[in-house]
Amino acid sequence: MKKFNRERVLLAVAGPVIALAVAFVLSAIVLVASGKSPVEPFALMFEQLSFSDIQVLIINQASMYYIAALAVAIGFRMNLFNIGVDGQYQLGAMLAAIVGAHVALPAALQVPLLLLTAVLTGAFWAGIAGVLKVTRGVSEVVATIMLNAIATSVIAYLWLPNVFGVKVGNNNTTGEMHESGWIPGIGMGAAGEIYGLVLLAVLLGIGYWVVLNRTRFGFDLRASGASQTAAAASGVDPKRMVLSAMLISGGIAGLAGLPILLGDTHTYSLNFPTGIGFLGIGIALLGRNSPVGIAFAALLWAWLDKASPELDFHGYDKEIAVIMQGLIVLSVVVSYEAVREWGLRRQQRRVGAELAAGHVLGNNNTTKEVAGR
Repeated sequence: MKKFNRERVLLAVAGPVIALAVAFVLSAIVLVASGKSPVEPFALMFEQLSFSDIQVLIINQASMYYIAALAVAIGFRMNLFNIGVDGQYQLGAMLAAIVGAHVALPAALQVPLLLLTAVLTGAFWAGIAGVLKVTRGVSEVVATIMLNAIATSVIAYLWLPNVFGVKVGNNNTTGEMHESGWIPGIGMGAAGEIYGLVLLAVLLGIGYWVVLNRTRFGFDLRASGASQTAAAASGVDPKRMVLSAMLISGGIAGLAGLPILLGDTHTYSLNFPTGIGFLGIGIALLGRNSPVGIAFAALLWAWLDKASPELDFHGYDKEIAVIMQGLIVLSVVVSYEAVREWGLRRQQRRVGAELAAGHVLGNNNTTKEVAGR
């Protein structure tokens, strides 16, 4: 049993390690091909980790990536590809910003209202794809891609001055939220503040692990993702699980923008970060849908984002970090498949050896019985 557990841990770690190693090597090859040093850019980015202000920026950015990746991971566990996390995240943040700008309650009520608004908005938007899948068999990939495009148009409409938009220069905003909805950060002196809702990301990670591994619902979710036919035979309604997974995934996605919205910008504008939902896909893949693995992957992605601007000051293109992120995703897919095949071959050899050993033992026992007679 201990040997089996060691092999499982080895297989779980091998994929991400191989993917990162391959991504670094390929990035170095790209740098050499462009006539640049293959080592100095990485040294410069690693050096940024020693600065406290960069550390704060990495943690803040990672909190948003982490929540988005958890939303993607829930879909993956159900064998669903919720590619609409980006639209769900943006709509959730915008609706929360609109409510925060037009409703003024005490902080004890205002903050939960904003959180609930974001969750319900994201869940509703993902639920549309879930309903289409269970009632009409529409692929969640196609549905969520189209919903992302629709979300962009909805946001553009809500930004109109005669709807909820407030023009600030050339910038479209939803207006500043009431201060009762602001969440103070964790002061780090001259380095800045860590978003207060970083704690929300931690709680979501803990909740994700507990629900999936310690509840009947989590077991049903994983069983349905592994085989809907087998799950249905054990009494699980696969359509209900599909819809539930999409609703929960969308609800968590709706929270992804709140750390920066409630902790920094206090409005939804053209400057609000986008693309976080798509980055969550790569982070969830690299983290193998594990809450701890996703945390490390989110920190890695945030480090690449926040350390790369330093490259501009040394004659390197900061886009090398974007290249690395893309290479990591490609390497993850290839390395995980290679590790899976390797694991299957090891398992087949082990089973073959055990069967051979059992056959030899059986022959020896037969020989002893004949000799005894």
